Amino acid sequence: MTAERRSGGLDRGERARIDDAAGKRPARTKMNDKTDKTEWRNFYGRIRGKTMRASQKAYLAEDLGALRPRGVSRDENPGRQPIDPETLFGDARPVWMEIGFGGGEHLVHMAARYPEVGIIGAEPYINGVAMLLGKIRAAGAGNLAVHPGDARDLMEVLPAASIAKAFLNYPDPWPKRRHHRRRFVTPDHLLPLARVMRRGAEFRMATDIADYVRQALEEVPGAGFALVSESSAPWEDWLSTRYEQKALREGREPHYLTFRRL
Repeated sequence: MTAERRSGGLDRGERARIDDAAGKRPARTKMNDKTDKTEWRNFYGRIRGKTMRASQKAYLAEDLGALRPRGVSRDENPGRQPIDPETLFGDARPVWMEIGFGGGEHLVHMAARYPEVGIIGAEPYINGVAMLLGKIRAAGAGNLAVHPGDARDLMEVLPAASIAKAFLNYPDPWPKRRHHRRRFVTPDHLLPLARVMRRGAEFRMATDIADYVRQALEEVPGAGFALVSESSAPWEDWLSTRYEQKALREGREPHYLTFRRL
């Protein structure tokens, strides 16, 4: 397997340019100074996929740098100081967040429908980031920010009570029982989410996995949320994604859950 194939169709130079746009640098640790040692979290899931088209590589190299929040990576912000969401959109508008936006259909749809808010999308899968950037170009959306990485890194530096609404659409189900701890609906993810959400803020979740619903109903309230509704009908402003269409084709019923931050 070639280096290009391993890195999703990117040669070394392209990978370096995209990493530069994303603010990624090789991590460093100081083993002789525990207070300065880089902290790592386990991350499970794909970072890169199949070969990207030339246009997608161009989106990453040309557009990502201007859209990503600064100060999220440990290289840029080793002290983990809070970032200012107002710098992302130029004013004090409400800020929403989508966790794991996939190909970006829902994110761009919501940005177009609600131009008065700013929306941050977090997605570690670089192919999905490239797909989103193409959609942003086509839609001309100017109220989006893109974090190409783990949502926990983003939530770690967002100020407390800075997010007015959050979305979790068709998250990785991790179906094997021994992998359920990797799901988003665990304290490792939910407690940081609760910290950054305003009191009364809405947290929406869509999934086609009944056991994911079970775990969400058990875990999310314990992190500081109240269940508002559980339905088989989507929200009025919902846009069906390719993941949902696949679930429907394969006979799995979608579930739509709404929680509110206490």
